[in-house]
Amino acid sequence: MPRTMVDLNCDLGEGFGQWTLGEATDDALMDLISSANVATGFHAGDPNLMDRVVRLAVERGVALGAHPGYRDLQGFGRRVIQAKPDELVNDILYQVGALREFARRHGTRLQHVKPHGALYMEAARDETLSRLMVDALLKSSPDTLLFCMDVSKTCAVASAAGLPVVREFYADRDYDRSGSIVFARRMRPLDPAEVADKCVRACREGKVRTVEGDDIDIAFDSICFHSDTPGALAIGTAVRTALLKDGIRIAAAADVIAQTT
Repeated sequence: MPRTMVDLNCDLGEGFGQWTLGEATDDALMDLISSANVATGFHAGDPNLMDRVVRLAVERGVALGAHPGYRDLQGFGRRVIQAKPDELVNDILYQVGALREFARRHGTRLQHVKPHGALYMEAARDETLSRLMVDALLKSSPDTLLFCMDVSKTCAVASAAGLPVVREFYADRDYDRSGSIVFARRMRPLDPAEVADKCVRACREGKVRTVEGDDIDIAFDSICFHSDTPGALAIGTAVRTALLKDGIRIAAAADVIAQTT
């Protein structure tokens, strides 16, 4: 069945002090999206950035999520850090708690948690890590949505445990035959029109073309694009414009999930 409503999310606050990453500003990207994933200090971000992005999300009416990553500022969280699963889960809780306090300061709440980069991909294939993370979130944030891929261990574990999930479709990443994204540390420039067409097709047909040249089924509730992808502002603008032109409403993930359950 064609999708008539979808969340549009992007990773924001991904700088550190005077350093910034990506060409587009958080202000400009915030106008395009319905859910913001805010860096929480380990792969990027700092308290001042977190405060600013949370305030901006509240002002623009954008739903708020924590984006915890590996303790890897130098590698931007896209390198796997060898640590015990329980240590990684404690790092996740630490970061989620930090953003929750900024949300409370500005009179809002966390809609979701979305692990970042290599941590997201590691949880996607590691059932033990996913189980520990889901168990911790059920105890600390039982009403908070967890963003993940439909084919991931994270999605299977969370769904079985009763933690609400938001399945993602990646606008600016390639897919392989398994239905997983092809992980990339550096992104090549993309054609915004092609990315937008890919997203509209996914909503209309529930299909995506893989790097092997096959069409596979794809199930999702939210579309993600990354702020550090070259041309992110043009990509986000093209995707948003194409979705709306096709009659697809853009709404926060919680609203999308409420409509489908």
